[in-house]
Amino acid sequence: MRVCLLTDKPAHPLLAAASSVLIEAEHRVTFLNPDTGTGSPSELVIPDDLADVYLLKAHTPRALELARFLEAHGARVVNSAAATELCQDRSRIATVADGAGLPMPRTRTLDTLSESLHGAEWPECGYPLMVKSRHSRRADLVARVDGPDELRDLAAKWPDEPVVLQEFVANSGWDHKLWVIAGEVFAGVRPAPVGAPPDGAQSAPLVRDLPQAWSETALHTGEVFGLDVYGVDLLDREGAPVVVDINAFPGIRGPKGAPAALAALALRRPRPGPPAYDA
Repeated sequence: MRVCLLTDKPAHPLLAAASSVLIEAEHRVTFLNPDTGTGSPSELVIPDDLADVYLLKAHTPRALELARFLEAHGARVVNSAAATELCQDRSRIATVADGAGLPMPRTRTLDTLSESLHGAEWPECGYPLMVKSRHSRRADLVARVDGPDELRDLAAKWPDEPVVLQEFVANSGWDHKLWVIAGEVFAGVRPAPVGAPPDGAQSAPLVRDLPQAWSETALHTGEVFGLDVYGVDLLDREGAPVVVDINAFPGIRGPKGAPAALAALALRRPRPGPPAYDA
């Protein structure tokens, strides 16, 4: 088989290790930077010479345009362009999650953060609350706000930023990161962006140590969003998992078995997925 990586970082540890597994099994691995050049996708890909599968680890507009072009010509792209794009919009994520009954904080969307200075803040939620860029990207806005003064200060720095306001979830100080590759769950723990971890807390629980509901929540998330490779950030709210972030094709650094699982997914026949959401 021929597997093509759609990325600007083919040396990323996960991709490099998965590529090694594929090459050792005598499969061909290539890579393509979707942001090369300024022309149309047809300048990067010849429709009559498509790879068997494309692994989409890029989220730029040109990467999504290329992925849609490939899909339109019958190529298999993991994750799909629609699912990848959906996971970049925190407002759409909240809408889809709410419709599917996934446990997420209450969320409100503002066209610009400056709207919060004109009575558009979320009084029914109260403080503290989380303010996040609507469109997920590197160096985006993610901040806890404890009162009106902090909200005004933040709006002065990011006045035109489209944002979501989210209910703050009191938690243990740890983000439980669950990564899923084709239904196989890997787990890790990182300090939560808001709040310090408790002294002496463990930093790498095994999947089997997590309550079954946590893994089930992560797997259900993938089904709802049509994802094969993804990450789910969970916080512990009184013993129950709450989804606070969803990422399409994250880095997944550390867990053993992840590269082999990704290689196996690349070789697997595609499974029918849910329809794309218009939310």
